[in-house]
Amino acid sequence: MNEPKVLIDTDSLYRRIKELANEINNHFGTEETLNVICVLKGAAMFCTELSKNLKMPLKFEYITLSSYGNSTSSSGKVKSLNMNLPDFKGENVLIVEDIIDTGLTLSFLIDYIHENCSPKDTKLAVMFDKKIKREYNLSPDFSAFEVDNKFIVGFGLDYQGFYRNLDYIGYFDN
Repeated sequence: MNEPKVLIDTDSLYRRIKELANEINNHFGTEETLNVICVLKGAAMFCTELSKNLKMPLKFEYITLSSYGNSTSSSGKVKSLNMNLPDFKGENVLIVEDIIDTGLTLSFLIDYIHENCSPKDTKLAVMFDKKIKREYNLSPDFSAFEVDNKFIVGFGLDYQGFYRNLDYIGYFDN
């Protein structure tokens, strides 16, 4: 396997995640519990690093959704592999996802949470916002980076299950 080219180095990645956590701290404050929903598998490393810098009491939920499979583009359908969520009645929720591109998966998830879990406030934090691919009227509340139409890997993002363990964000030339 080829080694990807560096798009975002390790220091820049960690620095921006810490800044993003401060934005979230400022929004939610430090008193009320925040329910963090990590969308597996891609957001696991981002969620872990982000949560180390959040100052409020945290509770974690983990779900698994997919619209990619082994492809480099969305299939157009969301597959729910594990979505057991509690009632968040009157509580704050932060959805943590690796990347938003078309918006399909996150639109599905946000609608599901609003219809079934009764949160007080729901916000979306993504590591990458790929606006160029957006098909749904959805924007993240917090995003670490904007990215163009490159297929990126590293820090949780994968290609066919590989490259998640990189501590930087990489890409491949076409």
